[in-house]
Amino acid sequence: MTSRFTDLAVDCADPRRLARFWCAVLGYEIQEDDGGVVTIGAPAPHGGAAPTLTFAHVPEPKTLKNRLHVDLTPTDADQAHEVRRLLDLGARPVDVGQGDASWVVLADPEGNEFCVLGGRRDAPTAP
Repeated sequence: MTSRFTDLAVDCADPRRLARFWCAVLGYEIQEDDGGVVTIGAPAPHGGAAPTLTFAHVPEPKTLKNRLHVDLTPTDADQAHEVRRLLDLGARPVDVGQGDASWVVLADPEGNEFCVLGGRRDAPTAP
């Protein structure tokens, strides 16, 4: 017996703002929004295949580097173009000690780190 990865939960200050950012990044759409909790996912027909992301309001700010992060692989552009697109959406560059790596570490509008890979083989072991 196994489990299937269905949802990534993210604590945040502004669920709607973060949901809009990640919808633009991933091509997702808002599936549920009760103000304090917003869930986004892939539009049909991919809706059940890809995990959803749920953003839940919490009062405390993020204070440390993430222990878990998302890796993105550009699907229709090269890494540099995708990084520029994500910066235009509101991401910012982050140095988490990655040095001269083949991936680029960015943070979303609330400071959650994520990596943009040059290709699937470039997957980091840690940002």
